[in-house]
Amino acid sequence: MLRRTFIATTVALGLSTPAFADGHSMDIVDTAVNAGTFSTLVAAVEAAGLVETLKGEGPFTVFAPTDEAFAALPEGTVEGLLQPENKDQLAAILTYHVIPGKVMSTDISGPMSVATVQGSEVDITTEGGVMVDGATVTTADIEASNGVIHVIDSVIMPQ
Repeated sequence: MLRRTFIATTVALGLSTPAFADGHSMDIVDTAVNAGTFSTLVAAVEAAGLVETLKGEGPFTVFAPTDEAFAALPEGTVEGLLQPENKDQLAAILTYHVIPGKVMSTDISGPMSVATVQGSEVDITTEGGVMVDGATVTTADIEASNGVIHVIDSVIMPQ
């Protein structure tokens, strides 16, 4: 009896769960928050006023630097960028990490330049591993409801 009740409850919960695009319930921001290794990135996205944009319909491809990548920047850089008077500069750096559309690792072949949301292009190479403007992609294809995240090991800066 208990087993039958458990199975019925499990089936009912499964059927009552809302459907999400591509089967992924969390958007890019929520996925980054949930991962636990992007707290600096999330704080920067909040400070730049980009949360609603990255929670939007998309799709977006985000090259997401880890907390360690931000920590590798010169001392005081992150703190300075998080100041309200540097909001535009911070937004430019962050949008340089985003390309419109959903680009999976299987879509990348050979050297290519891709336009970012910021307006400049990033160079992507595949020789010796996937690299974006010199940053190594350490984890690829983390899918979200509105795009995909590729984890990178350093912060990339627009020219």
